Amino acid sequence: MPKLRGEAFWRETLRSAHYVVAPMVDQSELAWRLLSRRHGAQLCYTPMLHAQVFLRDANYRRENLYGEACPEDRPLIVQFCANDPEVFVQAALLAQDYCDAIDLNLGCPQMIAKRGHYGAFLQEEWDLLQRMILLANEKLSVPITCKIRVFPEIDRTVKYAQMLEKAGCQLLTVHGRTKEQKGPLAGVASWEHIQAVRKAVSIPVFANGNIQCLSDVEECIRKTGVHGVMSAEGNLHNPALFEGRNPLVWEMAEEYLEIVQKHPCPLSYVRAHLFKLWHHTLQVYQQLREELAKVKTLEGIVDVNRELKLRCQEEIANQKEGEKPKEGLPFFHWICQPYIRPGPKERCRKNGASGTEKGVRGKRALEEEEDGNSELLSKNKQKKKLRNPNKSFDPSLKPKYAKCDQCGNPKGNKCVFNMCRGCCKKRAFKETADCPGHGLLFKTKYEKSLSWQNSQRIIQTPEISRRGDDIGGSAVLQEAGDS
Repeated sequence: MPKLRGEAFWRETLRSAHYVVAPMVDQSELAWRLLSRRHGAQLCYTPMLHAQVFLRDANYRRENLYGEACPEDRPLIVQFCANDPEVFVQAALLAQDYCDAIDLNLGCPQMIAKRGHYGAFLQEEWDLLQRMILLANEKLSVPITCKIRVFPEIDRTVKYAQMLEKAGCQLLTVHGRTKEQKGPLAGVASWEHIQAVRKAVSIPVFANGNIQCLSDVEECIRKTGVHGVMSAEGNLHNPALFEGRNPLVWEMAEEYLEIVQKHPCPLSYVRAHLFKLWHHTLQVYQQLREELAKVKTLEGIVDVNRELKLRCQEEIANQKEGEKPKEGLPFFHWICQPYIRPGPKERCRKNGASGTEKGVRGKRALEEEEDGNSELLSKNKQKKKLRNPNKSFDPSLKPKYAKCDQCGNPKGNKCVFNMCRGCCKKRAFKETADCPGHGLLFKTKYEKSLSWQNSQRIIQTPEISRRGDDIGGSAVLQEAGDS
């Protein structure tokens, strides 16, 4: 059966999904997707998966996709970050039987994406992207989709989207911010860019950005004409966003923890979700915030969640008539509601004129420093500088590592196979060979084993001969006695 494309794919496979939960690293895991689907989400994405790691690591595949079949977790789109057509397609081939489409991440703006050369940092390399999507469209049995960020210029963004459509992209998610708009510099997403893309392409378009409540979803669809709207942070702070409700935080937290018991995930994911859900309450009860950060078991997290619930219920019981929410919140802190990220000017006012407090600098300044745009150094780098005054943190002076012939990771300098340790170990084991560079001695150990086995045979042979002589001698004596 030929795979569905464009509008038919969105209508039939994705069931005309309007409400979409975004791919979020370590945050859109199975348990959270199931919670979101219970409360109005019609389509979910997996967390962003690294194509190269997915291809080579069976544990990574099992933990992130192969773990358990869950029929209610459909429709589902698996998202990969990649910068090599062959690696991307090979990883997608391993994932295609577990999802309804494969998404190429062209929107991640974080420093890790810059270092790994993927996400939004591929948006200038149109030839590479065309090759990746063309190959995926040709080889995969499921459609290929893309999630992008915009260029500052609307015209260039439109041409970018049209290029992806022409290469074979069957659905496009447009985040209405540039790759520079992130963290406190995020600002407002441009629905104007999204609207222009929607009018210029014939494939379905999802919008991403500025979504904090259901009225934002409806307004976005009305203004841009998109097929669906994707939420990330809005969904994390209120998983019932697509229902148009603002439930009590502990209701959502308890329901999520109940799902986690059936569909376990790393404790760090659970902790991160509770920090988002209880965000406003944890500003009030700082001690419980510290306890949530330190707890090391799921049972411990459940206990902290229960204590937060009791504190809030006590506060509600003691509430005076006509009392209003504090800190300028639209609702009381124990109700699921959006978190409005403060801009850089607000942070400066809060922390002092320079945007720092007691010498502590934010993540933004550290990222600028890595780009070589700042003379300031983090405390960690200052310590390194004290130990080695000649040390330079200029990225252009970093040593260029030779790549492994197999996977592209840095190879061992003394590896006899020109591979990284992981690939070298597999090959050395397969060929029963040694690699002194990586301390792998499969051949040596095998030879020692053979030598030991031969020595055991030599030791056993004289004993057998002696035993035979003894048996023969006793037989002669017996014969003599009989005569």
